Amino acid sequence: MPPPDQRTDRFRYVGSAVDPDRGEVRCTYATGEHTFTETFTFGPGRRWDDPAVEAAVRLLFLVTGVSYYKTTAAPVIDLGETATTADERTFLHDFYVHGLGEFAYRNGIDLRDLRIEGPDASPGPPAPYDPAAGRPLIPFGGGIDSIVTVDALREPPHQATLCIVHPPGDSFAAIEDAAAVTGLPIVRVARQLSPLVRRSAELGFLNGHVPVTAIISAAALVAAVLGGHDAVVLSNEWSASAPTLVHDGVPINHQWSKGASFEQRFSQVVHGALGPRVDVFSYLRPRSELWVAEQFARLPAFHGVFRSCNRAFHQDPAQRLDHWCGVCDKCCFIDLILAPFMSAAALNAVFGGAEPLKDPALEDRFATLLDLGAGDKPFECVGDTGECRAAVILAAERADRAGTALLDKLRSAVVAADATSSAPRHLLDPMGSHSIPDRYVPADLLVRAR
Repeated sequence: MPPPDQRTDRFRYVGSAVDPDRGEVRCTYATGEHTFTETFTFGPGRRWDDPAVEAAVRLLFLVTGVSYYKTTAAPVIDLGETATTADERTFLHDFYVHGLGEFAYRNGIDLRDLRIEGPDASPGPPAPYDPAAGRPLIPFGGGIDSIVTVDALREPPHQATLCIVHPPGDSFAAIEDAAAVTGLPIVRVARQLSPLVRRSAELGFLNGHVPVTAIISAAALVAAVLGGHDAVVLSNEWSASAPTLVHDGVPINHQWSKGASFEQRFSQVVHGALGPRVDVFSYLRPRSELWVAEQFARLPAFHGVFRSCNRAFHQDPAQRLDHWCGVCDKCCFIDLILAPFMSAAALNAVFGGAEPLKDPALEDRFATLLDLGAGDKPFECVGDTGECRAAVILAAERADRAGTALLDKLRSAVVAADATSSAPRHLLDPMGSHSIPDRYVPADLLVRAR
């Protein structure tokens, strides 16, 4: 358990404010003796007095507090003067408990008894919002998932726009390079964290993973309403809902805010606040990472510019890499999931001549992805065991992979561990349910539904 002096009694929502001249939203919170303000800059010249914009800003305020709550992990969240409905408080409780599941696990904290207090708001009519259909706003991160979503929605009748959230005065080349290839217009949101969080060690704060995808989704919602878009289209696939591990019977998911549960619950509060004319959903929800990789392999224009390695997104620009590191869990997973569909030569070029699957020293990293007894699944945005094992089997069938020692060794281990791994192609079919509205449902899912 963390030392008692690291946990305060109460985390407080202080308030949010809009500066129309600067196009800024400022969200302020407090815990103990510290006050935090996070700023989102959407740009001036917008309809900030529109009730729909105000409703979206309120949801952003509710979600953003998670980054500062974690500093002391108080047992009570005090919403201050912010009135919420019972459904919104239920959403917030689940969001904090499950979205911070990895944080709580690593810090030895049980958040299940978390209390959320504040004035009650009776459910009322949503704010009026009536956008034109077919104008999706797509949060874009430059990885294979968002690229596949963009490719599917970039042509008429859709009028797609990218949404990029970035630090003020800074940008990530790994996102910008891929965004430029799309040729689509871009809405930018500058997100400025409170400087106090950079002083966590000095100030004695607790630290750990937060569900940042939720914050990006909420910021994109504000941008969508400001711009008259009818949907925030996420790029989170089927296996994002799978837990990273189960601890004392409790599933812990590094990707919880990318999973179906968050998507469904956030969508409900969005509809409660803004009505049914705007949707927040994942276009890839019924797809496996294997399917996404197959689609991405057919988009060669992006093969030389995409990067998913976390070293490309370091907060300190001086420590960012302009290439794949080639040794982390994310690099290993991306190489593995693409290996059935892209040539060995093409993937070697992606990794600058140092493809992970050709490095025997990375055997243990691949073994954890494949659940071959080398340790727990990494706390990282990677596919589940079945997808990874299927990728090994399919990659090993390629003629240009013959004689790849590490791949051959991994394939033998997978077959020994799971005899069903010899027939993995069902993972390329649609999987599970989804919340894609009819106007955006792809043709193959419509055929399947009939």
